[in-house]
Amino acid sequence: MTPQELKSILSHGLLSFPVTDFNAQGDFNAAGYIKRLEWLAPYGASALFAAGGTGEFFSLAASEYSQVIKTAVDTCAKSVPILAGVGGSTRQAIEYAQEAERLGAKGLLLLPHYLTEASQDGVAAHVEAVCKSVKIGVVVYNRNVCRLNADLLEKLAERCPNLIGYKDGLGDIELMVSIRRRLGDRFSYLGGLPTAEVYAAAYKALGVPVYSSAVFNFVPKTAMDFYNAIARDDHATVGKLIDDFFLPYLDIRNRKAGYAVSIVKAGAKIAGYDAGPVRTPLTDLTAQEYEALAALMDKMGPQ
Repeated sequence: MTPQELKSILSHGLLSFPVTDFNAQGDFNAAGYIKRLEWLAPYGASALFAAGGTGEFFSLAASEYSQVIKTAVDTCAKSVPILAGVGGSTRQAIEYAQEAERLGAKGLLLLPHYLTEASQDGVAAHVEAVCKSVKIGVVVYNRNVCRLNADLLEKLAERCPNLIGYKDGLGDIELMVSIRRRLGDRFSYLGGLPTAEVYAAAYKALGVPVYSSAVFNFVPKTAMDFYNAIARDDHATVGKLIDDFFLPYLDIRNRKAGYAVSIVKAGAKIAGYDAGPVRTPLTDLTAQEYEALAALMDKMGPQ
C-alpha cells in the first residue's frame, strides 16, 4: 500500500486503537489479542492502530512490540489495514518504525517523544528523521510535547512525501484551523482528543470529519452508530448518545489520570473480551467504577 493509498483510506470512516491483551502475569497474550481483532474488524473501522496510546505502547518492551505488530498484521491481513504506533527518542522511534514496516504495517502513527521539552525546529527534525527512515505512510500526532505549527508542518510536507496525516490531540481550535487552511488536502486529518466523540461535531465543522474511537473497543456498534449519525448530521441521535452514554462515561474516565486507557480495558472485560490489567504506572478502575461502567454499557444494548 502506497502512502497516498493509505491517505485515501484515512480520509473517511471511523478509526480505532485496540487495547493490547496481557495475561494475569502482565505478559502479552497473543491469543486474546487475535480474538479481539477478529471481533472488531468486521464492524467497519477504516483502519486499526496497533500499539497506540490506548494499546499501551509506552509500556511495551521492544520484543513485545514486535509480537503485537506481527500479530495484528497477520490477523487483519485480509480485513483492515494496520498502522503501528511508534515513539520515544528519535533513534528508538526509527527502530520501531523500521520494524513495523518490516512486519507489514501499512503505516505509522508517530506518537510524541517523551519527557524532554524541545523547540519547534527540534521536533520537526525528529519527525523528518522518522519519516525518511521508512517508505510507508506516517501520521504525526500533535499532542503534549509535540506541538508543530502550520509553518513547520508545511515544510515537513515538502520534505517528506510519506508524511500523509495529521492527528490533533491538543484541541487548539485556532491552530487546527490554521493547519487545515494552510495544508488543505495535503494531509488526511484525524481528531485525536480523548473520547473524540464529544468533539466530533465541532471537528467536522472545521473540515476534520475523521476521528479515532476508543469506545469502539467495547461498544463497537454504538461507536459506529454515533459515527454514522455525525456523518449524516443526525443531531438528535448525536445528542441522545452524548447524553445517555458519553457524558456519563466521561464522568468515570475523568476521575483519575490515565483512566482514558484503564476504562477502555474495563469496558473490554465487561464486553466479554478481557484484555487483562493495565500496566503500571496506570491503574485499573475500582470495583465501584467498574460496576458503573457495566450499567452504562448495559443501557446501550447488544453490540
